[in-house]
Amino acid sequence: MVIVVNVAVIGMGLIGGSLMRALAAAGHWVIGYDLDPATRAMARTGAAQAPPSARWQVSASVADAVANADLAVIATPLTAAAQVLDQIAGAGFTGLVTDVVSVKEPMRQLVARRLLLNPTHPRLRPPAESLRLAGYVGGHPMAGKESGGFASTDPNLFTGCAWVLCLEEETNLEDWLTVARLVTSLKARVVPTTAEDHDRVVAAVSHVPHLLAVALASAIGDPLASTLAAGSFRDGTRVASSSPDLIAAMCGGNAGPVLDSLDAVLAQLDEARAALESSDPVAAIRRWAAPAHAARRQWPRGWGEPHQIPATPEHLLALGDQGGWVIAVSSDGRTVTAAHPV
Repeated sequence: MVIVVNVAVIGMGLIGGSLMRALAAAGHWVIGYDLDPATRAMARTGAAQAPPSARWQVSASVADAVANADLAVIATPLTAAAQVLDQIAGAGFTGLVTDVVSVKEPMRQLVARRLLLNPTHPRLRPPAESLRLAGYVGGHPMAGKESGGFASTDPNLFTGCAWVLCLEEETNLEDWLTVARLVTSLKARVVPTTAEDHDRVVAAVSHVPHLLAVALASAIGDPLASTLAAGSFRDGTRVASSSPDLIAAMCGGNAGPVLDSLDAVLAQLDEARAALESSDPVAAIRRWAAPAHAARRQWPRGWGEPHQIPATPEHLLALGDQGGWVIAVSSDGRTVTAAHPV
């Protein structure tokens, strides 16, 4: 049985709008807000056209959106998150906060500076005037499209996707399980990890690929190349059609880990260059490409039979470290149904 939750979604672009539609379709009470009047108008039209059992509401302000909510979801770029946090706190909201921002450690620090989560934690002690909230759980669904905006939203966007939920020293486990229960009800796979580990990994698997796509697309200049470009160019440059603002927010907001991952890729390209300059470039490139060929053919991995594990921070973080995920949370919150990759 799904427990109905009152959710406010702040930001109705691709991810926020898709989440709003998915939650409404699952029977939750959902109200959204976006700074852009055109987006709000489009969302209202979409709500009117949705089946009566899957409709959402659109508010005129952040304060109105969170007024009756149990959970507030921040679905804006990192650059707008600070202002939204201030508006949520200023509205007197005392519920649970999560987000879908693509970088987690900067978001964690923003929350720590603005919302009183754990005043005894040495690195996260906020100013005395901050408002006490029930808690914060950082999140990031690994789902998206190269097109953005409410017009591109899809209530099935999160089906089967890996959805990171950060479990930190200051995270309340009950809050984490509440959000995990909601996310798994959308058929997403919850991956427990920390903000630091999330940012390190997504730099390699998401942020640097965006930079590479931009670099490849920028290298195509003459008409003949444009005519001959086919599958490899299409697949390698797909995310270059993402908004430059989105790419800047992701990569600039995670600059340190992205630099480390970019250096690793540049080192690989230096090896490729050296192979091409060798006396036998065909053999050298074959040797260089072989490990990546094997690794790519093994992805995505399958997974073993779902099983129960204790719902403790230690077990959950170990699950995430091993590449596993949570499928469901028990009604009493003592165990989760987990799957491990094989």
